[in-house]
Amino acid sequence: MKTTAAVATAAETPLTLTEVDIDELRPDELRVRMVASGVCHTDAIVRDQWYPTPLPAVLGHEGAGVVEEVGAGVVDFAPGDRVLLSYSTCGHCRACMEGAPAYCKDFFSLNFGGRRTDGSSAFTRDDEQVSSHFFGQSSFAALANVPVRCAVKVGADAPLETLAPLGCGIQTGAGAVLNVLRPEPGATVVVFGAGAVGLSAVMAAKVARAGTIIAVDMHEDRLRLSE
Repeated sequence: MKTTAAVATAAETPLTLTEVDIDELRPDELRVRMVASGVCHTDAIVRDQWYPTPLPAVLGHEGAGVVEEVGAGVVDFAPGDRVLLSYSTCGHCRACMEGAPAYCKDFFSLNFGGRRTDGSSAFTRDDEQVSSHFFGQSSFAALANVPVRCAVKVGADAPLETLAPLGCGIQTGAGAVLNVLRPEPGATVVVFGAGAVGLSAVMAAKVARAGTIIAVDMHEDRLRLSE
């Protein structure tokens, strides 16, 4: 099967919109038709090889879409389900079992390795492997084979174009405040940088009932959004 993807081919080089082949689903995967994807700074630095994901690669890790097909072992999802996507984890290491999947012992290989654990990639182009499964999803493709652990089902009326950044930027900023900082009610919280992650931290501080929330940024439009 063929699909369209934005492929990173070299550092500091624009992505190439091209056709690639997508392979067969594994038993624990969903085939997702992407409706929306955020664009994160991590996509840029991986393209530029700050992290050693093999190029060429299909990046993207703030995906949201609709399930088109499910693998033979999938029981909790069905074609037509709307899903948000996030990072991949093993599901059985100590961190995963204790509810801290962001600290999965295999986090780096699963999310930056560009291959499944068996060494295969979901994408090829002209018989050349193209790295897939970036953060478990490679959402810069029209279709992606996604491990079921990366998907969260949402309502049929969920605005996927709006919710897609939940997969990375929003959960990073909000998670840092709610799960790590844990401000007491009435506390003062200062957030340096009011981009997607910083503004998510601001919103989480509000949810946590911080008393004074200060956003610091050089861009007036971002500061207005933080109010």
